[in-house]
Amino acid sequence: MKMNEFIKIIISLVPVILFLIGLIVLDSFKLIRPRLVLLLLIAGCLAALLSFFLNTYLSDNLIYNHRLFVRYVSPLIEETAKAVCVALLIRFHKIGFYVDAAIYGFAVGAGFAFAENVYYLQALHTPNPLVWLVRGLGTAVMHGGTTAIFTIIAKSGLDRAPNRTFRPYIWGWIAAVGLHAFFNHFILPPVILTLMQLIILPPAFYLIYRRSEFMLREWLEIGMDVDVWLLEEMNAGRFSNTKYGRYLHTLKNKFPATLVADMLCYLRLHLELAVRAKGLLLMREAGFLPALDEDVKEKITEMRYLERQFGKTGKLALAPLIRSSAQELWQLYLINK
Repeated sequence: MKMNEFIKIIISLVPVILFLIGLIVLDSFKLIRPRLVLLLLIAGCLAALLSFFLNTYLSDNLIYNHRLFVRYVSPLIEETAKAVCVALLIRFHKIGFYVDAAIYGFAVGAGFAFAENVYYLQALHTPNPLVWLVRGLGTAVMHGGTTAIFTIIAKSGLDRAPNRTFRPYIWGWIAAVGLHAFFNHFILPPVILTLMQLIILPPAFYLIYRRSEFMLREWLEIGMDVDVWLLEEMNAGRFSNTKYGRYLHTLKNKFPATLVADMLCYLRLHLELAVRAKGLLLMREAGFLPALDEDVKEKITEMRYLERQFGKTGKLALAPLIRSSAQELWQLYLINK
């Protein structure tokens, strides 16, 4: 590789990578898995490859107006390809708060921008360093920013209304496509658009981080108090006097006694792991990286066994006792990773 091509790569790729690293550094609770970030970078590259083939096919066979295609069709294809990657993470409860939503979304966009800039490095033979600076600080950051915005909006919508399966994703997708299309309209000169992104995005992400950390601390304080209280009631033999115990007692009329006992064991294990996960987060914020005890894996295995025993019907019956919010499901993923 020639030296000037290497310099072009540095100019066009380093800014977005530094932005991603900055987001990870701001993660005081250490929510992010470096291996998953790497996988999402690769997923973003694959999304760029898929978008390239779709864009090429459509522009060659269906839509011949290049300006129309760049402004409206290309953003639809590219934002959809990127959105699928992070939508799967949300769907399987791998994202708990806005902090990891922003980072994982930006990682997919960074991978997409990496592949796209490598392609343009071969296609464009301009020696002007300003072009590559705009692609690095402008286009690349745009790809990361739009996917991060999609992830945050989708996560926020699902937190407020977990039963709405598709609507939060649609609103996030519309926002991402709209911003991408606005960028592709070139209403303002590319340099001005790049400066606007650098002025708007860092403070916006900082505010998102602050809000997310506040929500996380609030969730930790309230959730920890309730979980510890319920465990104390169980250990003291007073659980049957609580509203949770009375509800579990009513299930004896609908399930065999052995299955109700399994449900009680499952609830205890869930509470113990929930307290362990919240304690793990607090220790990470304090700068410690504790190792999990072997009994944690055993408890997770036992929980899965008990789930198979009482099945989906039993799990639905337990729903009022177990807070199955996205954060609660995510904390079990956190402790199991």
